[in-house]
Amino acid sequence: MKLFLVGLILPWIIPLGSLNLSAYRIVLLVAFVPCSVLWMQGRAGRIRLPDLGLMLFSLWAAVGLAVVHGVGPAIQPGGMLFIEGMGSYLMARCFIRTPDDFRSMVMFAAKLLVCLLPFCLYEWLTGHKPLLTILGTIFPTVEITRMYPRMGLWRVQGPFSHSILYGVFCASMFVLTSRVSSRSSGFTAVFLTSVVGSSAVLSMSSAPIAGLTLQIALLIWDRLLRGFPGRWKLLWALAILGFVAIEFGSNQTPAQFYVSHFTFEQQTGWYRMWIWEYGTASVEKHPIFGIGLGDWARPAWMVSDSIDNFWLILAMRHGIPGVTLMVLSWLGLWFAIARKKDLGPDVASYRTAYLICMASFVFVGSTVHFWSATYAWFFFLGGAGAWILDSPGHENPSGRTVNDRAAGGAPMRVRRPATRP
Repeated sequence: MKLFLVGLILPWIIPLGSLNLSAYRIVLLVAFVPCSVLWMQGRAGRIRLPDLGLMLFSLWAAVGLAVVHGVGPAIQPGGMLFIEGMGSYLMARCFIRTPDDFRSMVMFAAKLLVCLLPFCLYEWLTGHKPLLTILGTIFPTVEITRMYPRMGLWRVQGPFSHSILYGVFCASMFVLTSRVSSRSSGFTAVFLTSVVGSSAVLSMSSAPIAGLTLQIALLIWDRLLRGFPGRWKLLWALAILGFVAIEFGSNQTPAQFYVSHFTFEQQTGWYRMWIWEYGTASVEKHPIFGIGLGDWARPAWMVSDSIDNFWLILAMRHGIPGVTLMVLSWLGLWFAIARKKDLGPDVASYRTAYLICMASFVFVGSTVHFWSATYAWFFFLGGAGAWILDSPGHENPSGRTVNDRAAGGAPMRVRRPATRP
C-alpha cells in the first residue's frame, strides 16, 4: 500500500512493451489478483452491495467502450479504467481493516506531502517545475502545463498532470490529517495539518480551495455542536433551505450563484456552465453507452474538449447506467457508514473525517474531472472507510456494550473476534 501511495506522487510514465505505465499502475497490476482473492475469501470483511455495484460500473464502462469503439481499441483503456478503479478500491478494502491501519495510511500520505513541499514552494514562487525536471532525467514524466500566474504567484502542478489535480489530492487530505494526527503531539498535529492545507492553496485553483473551505466549515460545525446529536440533520435542513432561498429568491440559479461568488475567474466558471449545457445534451443523445472516449458535440467557439465535471463526464462517456451504478454504490457505502452505531471515540472521529472527505470529493467533482492518479486516489479513499462497517461496538468499564445497556441486560463477557493471521 505504501508503494501505491508513493507511486501516486511519482510522475513517471514508464514504457513497458506496448504500454506506457505510471508507477502506481504497476503496483495495482501486481496487487490486483491477490487483493481480489482476499476480497472473495472474505478477508476484507464480507462482500457488500457497494463492492458489487462498483465492480458492475467498471464492467459496464469496459463494455460500453467496446460497443462504441470496437473490442480491440477498447481493451487497453477499458482494462486500465478497471484496474485504476477497482484495483485501488480493493487495495484499501484489503489492507485498511483497523483504526491503526487507517491512521498509518493517513499519516504516511501526509508525510509524503511534507516531502513535496520544498519543491512545490519553489514552483509557486518561480514557475519552474523542479520535480518534473529532475525526475524527467530518469523516465519520461507527465506533460508540463504552463498557465498564467494568479495574484503574482504560479499555480503549482507538482508531480500531477495539472495544478487542479495537485490541489484536489492535497485538499482531500486536510480533514483526515486534522483528525488522525490529533493523537500525536500537538506540534506534529499542527505542523502536518498546516502543511496539507497550505499545499492545497499552492495550486491556486478555486475548486480545491473551495473543497478545503468546506472541510474547515464542517469541522467547525461538528466542534461547536458536538453535544447536539442532531447536528448533521440540522445542517441538511439548512442546506436545503439555502438552496430553496437561492432558487426562488435570486435571479440566478444555485449553480450560477456558486460560479459568480466562489471562483477565482468568473469567465472559467461561466465556461463550465456551457460545458454543463452541451454535456447534458450529449447524454440525452447517447443515454445507454455514452460516447466513450470520443469527442462531444459543442459550438466551434468552445475550442477545448475538457469537461470540468467528474459526474457529468461519467454520464457522457459511460451513459446513464454507468453514472447511476457509480453514484448509488458510493451513496450506499457512505450512508451505511453514517448509520453505523456504537462506535468508540476514535473510530467515530475517523468516521466523521472520512465522510467529510467524501463530501468534499462530491462537491469538488462538480467542477473538476478526476483522472489518472486522482481517479485512483478517489477510489482508494472511498474504500479506505469500509472497515468502519466491520468495527465492533465499544464497551464501557463494566464490560457491557452500548446495546447491552440499552436493552437493560446483565453484564456479560464479549467474545473477541479471532486474530487474523
